[in-house]
Amino acid sequence: MKNDEPTVGRRVLLRSAVFLGVAAAAGMLSGENGAPGAGGPGPAAGPGGLPAAGAPGMLPQGPPEKSYRLRPMTAEAPARPPVAAPAVRTRPILELPPHSPAASNGMVLTFDDGPDPRYTPGILDTLARYGVRAMFFVCGEMAAENRDLLRRIAAEGHVIGNHTWTHPLIPRLSRPALASEIGRTSEVVQQVVGEAPSWFRAPYGAWNRATFEIGAELGMEPLAWTVDTLDWKEPGTTTIVSRVLDAAAPGVIVLSHDAGGDRSQSVRAISAYLPQLLARGYRMTLPSLPGTAPASAPS
Repeated sequence: MKNDEPTVGRRVLLRSAVFLGVAAAAGMLSGENGAPGAGGPGPAAGPGGLPAAGAPGMLPQGPPEKSYRLRPMTAEAPARPPVAAPAVRTRPILELPPHSPAASNGMVLTFDDGPDPRYTPGILDTLARYGVRAMFFVCGEMAAENRDLLRRIAAEGHVIGNHTWTHPLIPRLSRPALASEIGRTSEVVQQVVGEAPSWFRAPYGAWNRATFEIGAELGMEPLAWTVDTLDWKEPGTTTIVSRVLDAAAPGVIVLSHDAGGDRSQSVRAISAYLPQLLARGYRMTLPSLPGTAPASAPS
C-alpha cells in the first residue's frame, strides 16, 4: 500500500484541479463582476474596477493620506494640475507689495487666536455691516471647539489662516512637535471648511527656519503685520482706535485679536475705526498668493 499512496494522492489532486476549473468556468465560485457565488464572496471592486485594498492577491496598504492631500483616483475625475509648493522664505511677508493693485489705498485687517464665540461674532457682524473681508488666523484647538463659527468665517468670505494648535512659542519646540502643531491645525480647517489654509502666522511673531520650511511644505505663505494694535494688553477701546487710525496707510497689515483674553475692547474698536477708514478712502482688501489675482471686497 505504501507504494500506491503517492499515486492515489496525485489522482486526488488531479480530480480536485479539474473540478475547480469547471466550477470556476460555470460561475459556481463567483458571479459576474465579483458578485458572491456558491464559493463565497469575491474581492470587492475598487476604483476603476481594481480589487479593493485587502483583497486576495493585493499587497497590504497603509493608512490613507490626509484628506487635504488626496487626489482623484478614478478615470472619470478631471485631472488637477499639481500645485507648486511655495518657496521657502527666510522672513515673513510684512505688508502688501507697494506696487500691487491691492496696495492702492488697500489695508488688511487680521485677527488672531480665535475663533471665540464671545468675541468673533461681534467682529464678523461689523465686517458684514460694511461689506468688507478680513483674515482670521485660528488656533486649531479653538477651531475644533467652534466649528460652526469657523464655517461662518469661511461662508462670509473671510480668509482662514493657520496659527498653530495651542499658540506655543515656536523656538522652544522640536521640529516634530512644530510639524504637529501646524499640521493638525491645517487638517481641522480642511475638515470643517473643505480647504486647508494658504497662510500661516507664527504666535508672538516668533519665526524660525523650521517654521518657514514646514509652512511651505503644507502650501502656506508666512504673513506677519505692520501695525500692532496691542489690543491683547487691553489698553482701552480709544487707544486701539487711535493706533489703527494713526498708522493707516496703503499696504499696511493690522494685527488684532478675537480670542486669548477679554477682547471686548477689540470688538468695540473695529466698530469705531472701520467706518472712519472707509470714509478716508481706504479699502479693506486681502493679500493675494503669488501668481494669483488680488482679492478685494466692495467697501
